[in-house]
Amino acid sequence: MATPALSVSGLTRRYGAVTALAGIDLEVRPHEILGLIGPNGAGKTTLMACIAGLEVPDQGQVQTANGAARRDALFYLPDGVHPYPELRVAALLALFAAAFGQGSDAARRVEAALGLAPVRAKLAGTLSKGYRRRLLLAVALLAPQPLLLLDEPFDGLDLHQVRSVVALLRRLPAAGRTLLLSIHQLKDAERVCDRFALLAEGRLLGVGNLPELLVQAGLSEGGLEEVFLALT
Repeated sequence: MATPALSVSGLTRRYGAVTALAGIDLEVRPHEILGLIGPNGAGKTTLMACIAGLEVPDQGQVQTANGAARRDALFYLPDGVHPYPELRVAALLALFAAAFGQGSDAARRVEAALGLAPVRAKLAGTLSKGYRRRLLLAVALLAPQPLLLLDEPFDGLDLHQVRSVVALLRRLPAAGRTLLLSIHQLKDAERVCDRFALLAEGRLLGVGNLPELLVQAGLSEGGLEEVFLALT
């Protein structure tokens, strides 16, 4: 079996009397799309922040492939960030492309892939939620790290945009990327993920693809919604 792209063991995070994460054990396989699935408040963002090193867990360890430093192994795109709102979209993409050691061609490719041409001359801080989300995804795609952690990548996107972004993300594993996505919309998760890690109240309920999760939940058929309800 291939070395995991990421291993999490016994990860626990507390805020006073509240346990946000309770002994999470999880592996992300190379070149897969693994979804962290659960409602708001389940612990998805806390888990991602601990994996990225932005929060220090009370217990547990995070191990990247071959022990690489996290800054070299992964890129974390949190939800709700607004980098350089005073820059125009084209200039912001050019800035990040240069910072990541990418050429101008890379900036143009991600601009085209995420449909940003209509807003390339607009200030980043004036974009609608949907365009802002696509701009942030473009920044993530410019990052050189092989493992991408994306918090709510479909937030603010309409149905057509979700389908377009799903198709784009589904192509990334073949290009050598591994994705860990935090998603609360179950239908979106089913469209894009290879496997799922189900979280509720800081606890890991189950991990696997849909057939494996159905077995874990004691079900003969159904989707993620039925599995989640059966496991909670």
